[in-house]
Amino acid sequence: MRSQSRGQPGRGRAGSQQQQSSGQRQLPHAQASSEQLRRPGQSATATPSTSGGRGSQHHTEKGDASGVQTIGRGLEKLTVSGDGGGDAGAMQPSRRGMSRGNRTLPGDILKPTRPKDLDSKKGVTGQAIRLYANYYKVLKATDWSLHQYRVDFAPEEDNTFVRKGLLKVHKKALGMYIFDGTVMYSSNRLQDQVLTSKRESDQEIITITVRSVGDMVRGDSHYLQFFNIIMRKCYEQLKLKLVGRNFYDPHEKISIPTFKMEVWPGYITSIRQHENDILMCAEISSKVMRSETLHEIYLEIRERYGNRYQDAFSQAVINTVVLTAYNNNTYTIDDVDFKTTPASQFTLKNNEKITYIQYYKKKYGRDITNPNQPMLVAKSKVRVRQGGPADLIYLVPELCNATGLTDDMRENFKLMQALAQYTRLGPESRIDKLLKFNRRLNSKPEIQQEFKEWNLQLDNKLLEIPGRLLPPETLTFGPPARDSHRRQIKPTNGDWTREMQNTTCLTSVELKDWVLIVSERDKRDIERFVPTLRNVAEGVRFRIAEPRVCTISDDRANTYNMFLESLLSKKIPQLVFCVASNNRSDRYSVIKKKCCVDRPVPSQVCLKRTLGHRNIMSIATKIAIQMNCKLGGAPWTVDIPLDGLMIIGFDVSHDTIDRSKDFGAMVASMDKQMTRYYSTVSSHSDGDELSKDLCKNVCKAVQMYHRINNVAPNRIVVYRDGVGEGQIPQVQEREVKQIRKALDSLYTSSYNGQNYKFAFIVVTKRLNTRLFNNKNNPVPGTIVDDVITDPMKYDFFIVSQQVRQGTVTPTSYNIIDSNIGLDPDKIQRLTFKLTHMYYNCSNTVRVPAPCHYAHKLAFLISRYVHKAPENHLQNMLYFL
Repeated sequence: MRSQSRGQPGRGRAGSQQQQSSGQRQLPHAQASSEQLRRPGQSATATPSTSGGRGSQHHTEKGDASGVQTIGRGLEKLTVSGDGGGDAGAMQPSRRGMSRGNRTLPGDILKPTRPKDLDSKKGVTGQAIRLYANYYKVLKATDWSLHQYRVDFAPEEDNTFVRKGLLKVHKKALGMYIFDGTVMYSSNRLQDQVLTSKRESDQEIITITVRSVGDMVRGDSHYLQFFNIIMRKCYEQLKLKLVGRNFYDPHEKISIPTFKMEVWPGYITSIRQHENDILMCAEISSKVMRSETLHEIYLEIRERYGNRYQDAFSQAVINTVVLTAYNNNTYTIDDVDFKTTPASQFTLKNNEKITYIQYYKKKYGRDITNPNQPMLVAKSKVRVRQGGPADLIYLVPELCNATGLTDDMRENFKLMQALAQYTRLGPESRIDKLLKFNRRLNSKPEIQQEFKEWNLQLDNKLLEIPGRLLPPETLTFGPPARDSHRRQIKPTNGDWTREMQNTTCLTSVELKDWVLIVSERDKRDIERFVPTLRNVAEGVRFRIAEPRVCTISDDRANTYNMFLESLLSKKIPQLVFCVASNNRSDRYSVIKKKCCVDRPVPSQVCLKRTLGHRNIMSIATKIAIQMNCKLGGAPWTVDIPLDGLMIIGFDVSHDTIDRSKDFGAMVASMDKQMTRYYSTVSSHSDGDELSKDLCKNVCKAVQMYHRINNVAPNRIVVYRDGVGEGQIPQVQEREVKQIRKALDSLYTSSYNGQNYKFAFIVVTKRLNTRLFNNKNNPVPGTIVDDVITDPMKYDFFIVSQQVRQGTVTPTSYNIIDSNIGLDPDKIQRLTFKLTHMYYNCSNTVRVPAPCHYAHKLAFLISRYVHKAPENHLQNMLYFL
């Protein structure tokens, strides 16, 4: 957890003996006063904390999270064409990939990845179209030299607002400047100097040291950071509040009293150099806030659970992101300390003992009504990153409001429907709000004066850009009944659900031996479902025999665990089908762990209510296709006219139990039709382990490809998801170079020095760019490779998916290494083709299918299995 304050000195008392022995430090909150805290008997030392915060809990939904709407009727999600690529994440983006649109990175991170010999990165195929993007052109910009200064405060002051006020006293002496709390930009050359100001809260004299860092001229990467700081100052003029990394407008909040929720509208802006101009990207954001405090949640849980309230409350709040209104900071709760209360004491730097009640009253004027409530524990990770122990930050539940959504909330259809009205803005509504935001900036006299002083001017209309619309792809299915010719269709708008009603699977595996496990209570529900499933499966040329039906006394997790062990220890069937009464995670985890690790076998989990649904024919067809794919079959293919091509998808997901461990999943295609795959998962705790495992797994995929096809692939394309912008240099050094080195060695030693060509493409789904086509969403196949792209990158955008609600989000592709021998047009078309090959839904998805498969696999293992699966399943799509 990273606190939102700029810096925090001091040591505090630990909440437990275990915490004391671990060397962790306890702070009353991340934005503490200037008093330096320490443990009795120890000298106080200053330790800076960090700025910025999670702002969101990690992605935890079951099912598909990257571009398809899911039918939530079973733990094995059946996907249909929908709006997963729209604004589902607009409520609060997850931490993963957050750096892409919210901040300007230093110049030492933004290194060029565009090849020097690449004359043009524009494609040519398709129909030329005109689009609008959520960008404003910076018509005029400061073109004189700027001077950068470091500003330090002693004693340390953590509150950025106070720091700005302390420096503002000397504005006449400093001249015109911009200050973000640490760095100051000025058009005046100043000597290093020491200033003093008096802090109003306690009348303490603060020493301010202004030290020159260097000069910047237009074109410097830090120069753009200056523009972004000006925009943050404009937000303050608009009376917006900083929550996490973004600014929100609490005065325009929308209350949803039925669910005790509030939606705070906000804005995300970023000013960067694009192909030809400096542009400001502006995006509409929403923050979901709960109107109840964690103290109210605590009282409710205590009343409901009685003696078990401590475990229940801990489970409810750990990993929750909270907002403390007294300082507008967000924190992620790591623990609950039931031994410490607001009435407990801690020691200040002057050895004075003070209670939390007294502290919050003195510092923030906040009264705490319940002195006996437990304290919430958050943990700052900045010291962990620097090789030291983490700070423990103690928070009072009464002063904390939960943000974001729990898993139970996400599964509440009515709640999500109510939120969607305000968080999933359609293109026309989004355009209106963007233009309204522009008018607010241009109508505020203080903002206009600020722009004028720095010679800035924003355009008042959205940026018009060129784009192209690729032609529809041709999908090939199996032959219809009484016909030997395969059927081909060209879906419009990236959806072929209707056309699939008259198609059959391209390839099928006969299911002769499978086990259906159901509880005694739910046994009657399968009597109609099994004949329906077999009937629709026959219609798509997937033959299913009668299952062995096994009944269990109940469907508790432990019952499933013991029964599966007993069943699978004797004989492994082709597939295990489990019927569950509800979507409890512990049961699903037990089933998947048993069937992926202990006794590897493809498994299907279906909810009881799914079996009796009114659209059972359609749902049964999707289940049949999913089962066929898990066994090695394939429903369709798309024409890719390249021999010897292997596509690799790779993604990383954080383990939800052991937060120090991650799982990297790799899925590689094994044939020209992209219907056969090889997959593997590796756990790691740092980047070195990840890169080593990725190299090994890529080589294993090449060896498997050779074993299946009797020849090694001559073209290898890696689509890498889960990379933040600041991580690209690390990926180039640790992953790309090592993979190339390993492949060179493998091809030389095992394949007689056969030549191979290689490309490594970084996939970014979470970004703030939005595209509009006449106030509508662009249709699938829309390409943008100019104007809003980055001149330092070999990049392009693709809209590959249709959405039903909200505004579509394009996917960004950044080719950071390539000698593949394909021009930009062919790479763009190949990428779009691959978005048709995800077999869990009958529509295009946001990323190439192998990349999406890797995401599904990483999510399954990190959320439910927590161990790398056995190799017996590596040639099956068992994770669908």
